[in-house]
Amino acid sequence: MVFSRVKLRFGGLEVEFVDRDLALGLVGDWARRGTGFPKVVYGPEGCGKTAWLRQSVELLKDYGFEVVYVNPINREFLAEVNITDLREDFLRLVKEAISQNALGRLAWLAFDFVKELIRATRGRIAVIVDDAFQVIGVKESALYVKALLNLIEYPPGHYEKIVAVAATSEGLSRREIGRHLWSDIMPMWNMSRKGFEELYEQIPGGKPNVDDVWRITGGNPRILERLYEDGWNVDKVIKSLIEEKGLRTFMASLSAGDRDLLMKALDDPDVLMSREGIPLLNRLIELNLALDIPERKDQDLWVDNPPPERDLELGIGRYVAWQTPLHREAVRRALEVLR
Repeated sequence: MVFSRVKLRFGGLEVEFVDRDLALGLVGDWARRGTGFPKVVYGPEGCGKTAWLRQSVELLKDYGFEVVYVNPINREFLAEVNITDLREDFLRLVKEAISQNALGRLAWLAFDFVKELIRATRGRIAVIVDDAFQVIGVKESALYVKALLNLIEYPPGHYEKIVAVAATSEGLSRREIGRHLWSDIMPMWNMSRKGFEELYEQIPGGKPNVDDVWRITGGNPRILERLYEDGWNVDKVIKSLIEEKGLRTFMASLSAGDRDLLMKALDDPDVLMSREGIPLLNRLIELNLALDIPERKDQDLWVDNPPPERDLELGIGRYVAWQTPLHREAVRRALEVLR
């Protein structure tokens, strides 16, 4: 299906959406069949989930869907629907919640709005909830996914098709949601080399060699954006990650044995997939520093292409991966201070 590429803000620039052909094809499949379960998509921070979802809004509109999109963290919302009165009421409530800094309400406002749309339209409806889980909390995230499932299975009225997608970078929410059979949980990885180069080419001015940038970012577009904004100063970005993640405090909380294990994991993250390593891995997942990798051979488990089977230069093992090479480097520097 031919569709127009959305424009996205990137480090003060306007860039065109690139890559993710398989992920967009998956959205097309969902549009044709509907989603029997909510789709919960997770992956590294800044891997491009939001860009993909914004492009998916346009794709779903082309398939004739009324689309509701909300991102509480970024205070972004869209109501691409044809019923003007409902739309205006929803936008008024959203703006009121934002003015009160009640960001957790936005996800539930979108849910309530979709219920009203089902009653009013009986047609094709899509609800896309982006990065809401860290705002509403771990326990409520699972309840929200259950509410989406109830919307699909026990709707307030007849509908033709529903597409329900929620995306998160928050590791704890994914674990909590995964305890229940309320959704299909699907991972997304950083960009492919080809797509990353297409994004890199849209950045003007002098810049490092693309091979060097790839090795630094591992294909993560947000890290690329931060490097561009910081004048390609790698050291500055690493120091920011150390502060944002509270890595000095984290390292000080570890036992000597955990720090030794963590040092080994810098070279091969798969050492964390062991009895003694799992508690440490869980803490790294909680801090959005690392991920455990699902089975790569089953493409149906993934949104777009999985990471390579093993690429230790990028910090990717067979079972565990650092979110990006810079996340790994931030851990290395914070760890070395205590050694």
